[in-house]
Formats: sequence, structure tokens, C-alpha cells
Amino acid sequence: MNSIDPSALRGALGAFATGVAVTTARAPNGRPVAMTVNSFTGVSLNPPLVLWSAQRDVGPFDAFMASPYYAVHVLHAGQRGVADHFAQDIKDKFTRIPYLPGIGELPLLDDFTARFQCRVRDRLDGGDHVILMGEVLEVRYRPAEPLIFHAGHYLD
Repeated sequence: MNSIDPSALRGALGAFATGVAVTTARAPNGRPVAMTVNSFTGVSLNPPLVLWSAQRDVGPFDAFMASPYYAVHVLHAGQRGVADHFAQDIKDKFTRIPYLPGIGELPLLDDFTARFQCRVRDRLDGGDHVILMGEVLEVRYRPAEPLIFHAGHYLD
């Protein structure tokens, strides 16, 4: 049994500043789903691979586990409201949010600093999370200052 205090671990992990992203997918019933994450990272340039981790107890978890595709939208400094919106535990996050259709009918946001459309390559057990590794099928990049998350707060 591990004796590490979860709140101490959360605090220590929060010392590492990260970017903020919104991941999107299409549920089996066709509904677009999304969540805000700060666990996104690049894995490989050749082949082009990225990964992020999905918390098991969040609403759209099952949809992400069923979808063969996902998109990652890296947010820019002016998008704190977007990050907060997609972090909420509400059923239909796209009621007032416009989106475009992507690969496999992925819901794509049009405002981002980087966007990756991916095919799921692997899902790996990560304790209370599942790590989703994806092959990048399409990438878009628009240089901008990033939205940063550090010690439980946004820095923009």
C-alpha cells in the first residue's frame, strides 16, 4: 500500500506549469463531447504521436473510450472562459458553442493556437485515468501566447 498523501501529491504535481487543452470526440449516439485537460504532450515526430489522459470519473469518459478519433485544441491566453466551460460537468457542452466537422465527424473548435486530429492508437491503464495515445492525422498551428495552468490556477 502506498503511503503518499494525495493532497501533497496534487500540490507537488501542480508545481509543474502546463498548457491547457480541450479534447473533443463524438459519442456513439452522435453527440459531441469535450473536456478540458492539462495532461497533453507530444510523444513522437515520426510517426506523429501525441497523448493525453482522461479521468475515469468525468461525464464524457465513456464516449472517449468508444471513439476511434479525438481532437486536441491547445488554448491561447484569451481562452480561460473556454477552458472553464468545457471543464464543467454538464451534459451538452456544445449548446452555445459552434463547431466544425472534422475527421470521423469530430467536433472541431475554430479558435485555438494548435489543433490535432488523431486516430486512437492505444489506450493504457493509468490508475484513475486512461492514457490515450493517438496518431496525428491533421495538425493546425496559429502562433499565440498559451493559456497556462500552474498551482491550480490559470495564468494568462
